[in-house]
Amino acid sequence: MSAPKLGTGAFLRARDDAAGDAVSRAEADAALIAEVLAGNPEQATAFCQRVWRPVDRTVRRLLGRDDSEYDDLMQLAIIELIRSIGSFRGDGALDTWVSAVTARVVYRQIRRRSIDRCVPLDLVHEEQLHSPRAAGEDALAERESLSRIVRHLDVLGQKLAWTFILHDVLGYGLRDVARIMDSSEAAAQSRLVRGRRRLHELIAADPALADLRAASPPPDVQE
Repeated sequence: MSAPKLGTGAFLRARDDAAGDAVSRAEADAALIAEVLAGNPEQATAFCQRVWRPVDRTVRRLLGRDDSEYDDLMQLAIIELIRSIGSFRGDGALDTWVSAVTARVVYRQIRRRSIDRCVPLDLVHEEQLHSPRAAGEDALAERESLSRIVRHLDVLGQKLAWTFILHDVLGYGLRDVARIMDSSEAAAQSRLVRGRRRLHELIAADPALADLRAASPPPDVQE
């Protein structure tokens, strides 16, 4: 059975309702932050509860599912958010700001790790890896390809590799990447272009990734 189609009027009402919900959330967040800045301890607790989920989501996104430093980084991120709450200007969604601040805290703590300890390879479900069918073999091959790409990323050096990971893998904008890495936006853009180019060169020179190169056209290394 096909899903019912919305008429033009119903579609516009649904769109307006969604926009109204977003405005209401933004207004509620602004009021909450104002109360925290005014020194209301109950609202400070409410703020911690409000940001917990985006903090958790960001930490797990950067570290994987079960990193040993998860609890410490969650606590450090919450403390940093409270400390820097006055820097939130309301020109974007609160969750976006929370994610950028949290990512900065995580980056400071783990930038001395090798890249292969920081990029989770849980993109392939474990049940696929144990499958007796050809799909299981494909999943193992995909995992091996990912592992090799991560090792190539490690060769780039921390600044180029992390700029590429934050922007191209995790989807942060250049402005947020610059904030996370304590650099200028121009420096972040330069590192992104150089990192992309160097990673492509390393992949092109890796015989084990020939199938991946054949399946995917070379990326545009210009930003």
